[in-house]
Amino acid sequence: MKLPPFLLDQWLDQKFSANTSIEYDLGSSTGPVWTFRELLALAGDGGLDRLLDTALSYTPAGGSPELRQAIAAMDNVDPDAVQVVTGAAEALVILFFLAAEPGINVVLPSPGFPTNMALPEGLNIEIRRYTLRPENGFAVDLDKIRGLVDRNTRIALVNSPHNPTGAVLSDREMESLHNYCAERGVQFVSDEVYHPIYHGPEMRSAARLPHATVLGDFSKALCLSGLRVGWIIEHDAERRKRYMNARSYFTVSNSALGERLATVAAQNRETIYGRARRIAASNLALLDQLFREHSGILQWVRPRGGMTAFPWLAEGGDAREFCRRLAARGVLMAPGDCFGMPSHFRLGFATSGERFQTGLDRFNEFLSTEAFAATSGARH
Repeated sequence: MKLPPFLLDQWLDQKFSANTSIEYDLGSSTGPVWTFRELLALAGDGGLDRLLDTALSYTPAGGSPELRQAIAAMDNVDPDAVQVVTGAAEALVILFFLAAEPGINVVLPSPGFPTNMALPEGLNIEIRRYTLRPENGFAVDLDKIRGLVDRNTRIALVNSPHNPTGAVLSDREMESLHNYCAERGVQFVSDEVYHPIYHGPEMRSAARLPHATVLGDFSKALCLSGLRVGWIIEHDAERRKRYMNARSYFTVSNSALGERLATVAAQNRETIYGRARRIAASNLALLDQLFREHSGILQWVRPRGGMTAFPWLAEGGDAREFCRRLAARGVLMAPGDCFGMPSHFRLGFATSGERFQTGLDRFNEFLSTEAFAATSGARH
């Protein structure tokens, strides 16, 4: 199995490098960062003692009963339906690994999280893409997905709210695709790591649908990427057995401390969601103004959910040079070639929290002084 270079992580790694001076991370996809102290405060009296008394041993391969129960309560499902994993990334590894058979195909969104394409490609699975296009508001074309599904399709995956565009599937659209796939024996997978962060009408989780496989994690909407904890909600008992068996080979379990902290977060999710919603909404309003002022240089579709937007250079061309020059000014964006759409770039508007305003001021200055040179270079 050969994996292509992970361009996105290679680019974002600049913020950890001593050789660069990134002051404002406006390229990452997570929410406002929580410290260990802040999270522990949510546990209330005795929280520290309970953490200190945690046995540093293996946790169950399916996840601790307390964590599974807390996750199940988020979407009102049976705790038995929850499989805990090491972030949503491991969930994708398990799903594609178990799907890999000669002649099969999977239906995936483009653009999308790079792992979505790299894993099936490395496993010699045929990839059938449906494209989210800016001219259509990045809307998902349901007829396109239906047209790609055939008797050899094993997985049809949707991501709502979508990374990096912020597009959202309505409840009706989600139900329609779920029913279509169920009728044909295709596994319908809903990646919901940004649920329930919406900037308009709120949608329901696909976990309510009997044949849906739902992916979630503590990295995006729950803003705790350092825990490296995620989950699969699966109503099919036979599939759950296969997930747990695969996980026993891959990672065995999460850390005991990580699961204990994840349980605290899940039990206090509304506090965490509330902070993410407040900061995302405030920063999104700032972006509304910026894109109005610089419409001759940049275009965008306002995200309907999540914490990322996917603007593009108004005159086309490759945005990597644009992002490189911006990084030299201390502001990090993620170039669109990391997602297969070079004229775009990903803008994360929540991970920097209250510092977003200052970072956006720096970005605004760049657009007013250097952006023409950067976009001119991008066209050549």
